[in-house]
Amino acid sequence: MEEPNPCVTCGICCTHFRISFYWAEADDAPGGFVPVGMTERLNHSMRCMKGSNQVPRRCSALSGTVGEQVACTIYENRPTPCREFPVYFDDGRPNPKCDELRATIGLPPLPHAPMPNAPSPHTPLPNAA
Repeated sequence: MEEPNPCVTCGICCTHFRISFYWAEADDAPGGFVPVGMTERLNHSMRCMKGSNQVPRRCSALSGTVGEQVACTIYENRPTPCREFPVYFDDGRPNPKCDELRATIGLPPLPHAPMPNAPSPHTPLPNAA
């Protein structure tokens, strides 16, 4: 049985960080994939996800209730920072920053991953919706 993805009951990272990335990741650039309507311009070379550039932060792509049930509405087209945030490190240890953020909303620390080289919870799980 697959371990449940801890991100679908958390989502706190989507309300904590400014999610900034190279402008050409947006779908108004050739080869871009992030929906441009969900972004805002930071400068001539950078954009960020709407909702993540002011406090309180909440990425415009996040749906649901943080700490209970959440989803990324553009998961397949999310920007690089979202793809690269390591919830688990390659050795199976949870990212301490993830645990620190989870604690701010009353969630317990993540367990050690069940196996080395465990996929990030941001990697789609088999048979996941």
